[in-house]
Amino acid sequence: MELSVVMPCLNEAETVETCVRKTIGFFDDNGIDGEVVIADNGSTDGSQQLARDAGARVVPVIDKGYGNALMGGIRAARGRYVAMGDADDSYDFTTLGPFLDELRDGADLVMGNRFKGGIADGAMPPLHRYLGNPVLSFVGRLFFGSKIGDFHCGLRAFDKDAILRLGLQTGGMEFASEMVVKATLQGYDIREVPTTLSPDGRTRAPHLNTWRDGWRHLRFLMLYSPRWLFLIPGLVFMTLGLLAGIALSTGPVTVGEIAFDVDTLVGAGAALVIGFQAVLFALLTKVYAMQEGFLPHDQRVQKIIDWWSLERGLLLGGLLAVAGLGGLVASLLHWRVNSFGELDPRESLRIVVPAATALVMSLQAIFASLFVSILGIRRRQHPPVVDPAEEAAGVVDAAARRVAKDEPAKVSAGRAAGTARTTGNAGKAGNAGKAAARKSGATKASKSDVSDDDGASGK
Repeated sequence: MELSVVMPCLNEAETVETCVRKTIGFFDDNGIDGEVVIADNGSTDGSQQLARDAGARVVPVIDKGYGNALMGGIRAARGRYVAMGDADDSYDFTTLGPFLDELRDGADLVMGNRFKGGIADGAMPPLHRYLGNPVLSFVGRLFFGSKIGDFHCGLRAFDKDAILRLGLQTGGMEFASEMVVKATLQGYDIREVPTTLSPDGRTRAPHLNTWRDGWRHLRFLMLYSPRWLFLIPGLVFMTLGLLAGIALSTGPVTVGEIAFDVDTLVGAGAALVIGFQAVLFALLTKVYAMQEGFLPHDQRVQKIIDWWSLERGLLLGGLLAVAGLGGLVASLLHWRVNSFGELDPRESLRIVVPAATALVMSLQAIFASLFVSILGIRRRQHPPVVDPAEEAAGVVDAAARRVAKDEPAKVSAGRAAGTARTTGNAGKAGNAGKAAARKSGATKASKSDVSDDDGASGK
């Protein structure tokens, strides 16, 4: 089978029959070997029977959610290619031709683009059309280098085996983003075709929740991009904190009529610590995601891990700790010079803040090095230890079993041979008997002849 069209369904009695009939008509008009799979997520309005009557195959999916329903339908699909679309009659399934053409041409994933194909009046709320979808699609392109203009188009088609290899996990509306993100990270051939969006044919409200599902999409995009979630903000904080700290460690800095002094220095130290921690989080997240298969292998990160051994991390942390302790000693000497009396905060804090910052960063470096080393521990299945005596006994037992198995065959062969010999001897005895009989008969005949002769001569 070439194409399966999967539609998630939850109480779509008003529109599911129309969607199924349009799709089957598309198959008939274009000579396509295809099927319609309704991934039912627990409908209670009779949608299942309506879909069956229209010619679809209904697959029940117990786990609730848009993504769960689709994955259940995709796994049950029999076609080499799979197209997915909502069962609310907002997408025209008779226009799947360009999607299938791109798949036949070698594409792994073909996305519809509603902004290029056209959005009918009332088909999409203004908040989604002008803010939600454009912003989230922009974030997806920025974070992952994707070229897709409409991340959340519900009409798309793909190679079934290629998508199953992605190991999609999300169960809600963010499933749409996960598919595009993982396909992009794996270097799949992703293409776009214009598609139209019409007002859905239902009289009830849609399942989509604007703020909840929008946040779930944004959350997924952030969690799958440690670079933008941790690394880039961390580098910005570190740079600002380091530059401000260096400038303020020697004295106040005046910009126009505004003077920055030790209060800003404390903030700079905090920014440096926060930024350093965020960078470490980016590294730890990337290592974990690579090892668990959530994100593809990154050679740059691997080089950093290979270089940053536990020993180097401990050395770096030790050097920062020495610098921090040196600063604390300097602050004590400064206090001693002032006879351990009251100090001017504008002078003492310029020593204490950098020293405390270095100490905090030293511990962060040490702890992160230990944690990376823990993540690097591989789970291995070692072969079982075998006792030589037990192994030898096992060999002997196996040989005994083979002998016992072969013995009946030998006995049978021996019996057959004995039977053959007995038969042969009997045959020989029979032949000998026959010969003796023939010889005896001949002797008797001779004696008879002599008697006859004697009788004749006596007469």
